[in-house]
Amino acid sequence: MRRPPGRLVLVGHPVAHSLSPALQNAALRHAELPIVYEAIDVPPPALEATVRRLIAARASGNVTVPHKEAMARSCGRLDRIAERVQAVNTFRVAEDGVLEGANTDVGGFDALAREVGALRAGARVAVLGAGGSAAAVLAAIERWSGATASLFNRTTTRASALAARFPVVDVVAATADEAVKDAAVVVNATSLGLRADDPLPVAIDSLAPGAAVLDLVYRTGETAWVKAARTRGHAAVDGLYMLLEQGALAFEWWFDISAPRDVMRAALTAAVRA
Repeated sequence: MRRPPGRLVLVGHPVAHSLSPALQNAALRHAELPIVYEAIDVPPPALEATVRRLIAARASGNVTVPHKEAMARSCGRLDRIAERVQAVNTFRVAEDGVLEGANTDVGGFDALAREVGALRAGARVAVLGAGGSAAAVLAAIERWSGATASLFNRTTTRASALAARFPVVDVVAATADEAVKDAAVVVNATSLGLRADDPLPVAIDSLAPGAAVLDLVYRTGETAWVKAARTRGHAAVDGLYMLLEQGALAFEWWFDISAPRDVMRAALTAAVRA
């Protein structure tokens, strides 16, 4: 087992909604590790100074929106997947003092896709968003045999830049409706849905019949988009399964021991019900 870090944190803005502390603290108690996982809200202008303090404290942790890409640029070393995605959702300070970054979102998304039966050879996948989460989704999709992707983002230049990095994308759509029209799998990789009054990422009527809906966002009681899609007969799941698996993979990377997934799942279920 690796030496426990000086701090264990979630860095994001906002973070009050996050269930990661419940998930990770249950795992830490089970493993009898003398550390507490805490969420810290870091506005973008404060990230650089926060990273310096975390390095000084020999911290490890997770990163959520909007900091995944900026954290990748702050790391002195990236693992292979984080290098491919150019986004970091998991970090640690190595024995030589270098900040190391990893990306467990790719493995987490694969778990989410399996949960709803969407991990299909030859699938046509629509991805909404062009940030670090969207890049992780595309990194997973490019490993699916014969899969292709359409991509939409409100900023077309950002979507085009991401598509240039991932040849699996063959269409940069002008609208969300265009992106999803022929897709067998539709992924919301934006932050839409975090707030109760957010609009849907794309209208349910725009989805192809039988399309599977994967929402990387999660809320207590599920997101409005997932509930609306399921009401209309679509297989749909929110980001809780992805949260569980990416958190378990992060735990294993920090401590070099197996993650207690059953314990983490039970804690996550209890937190959602609460």
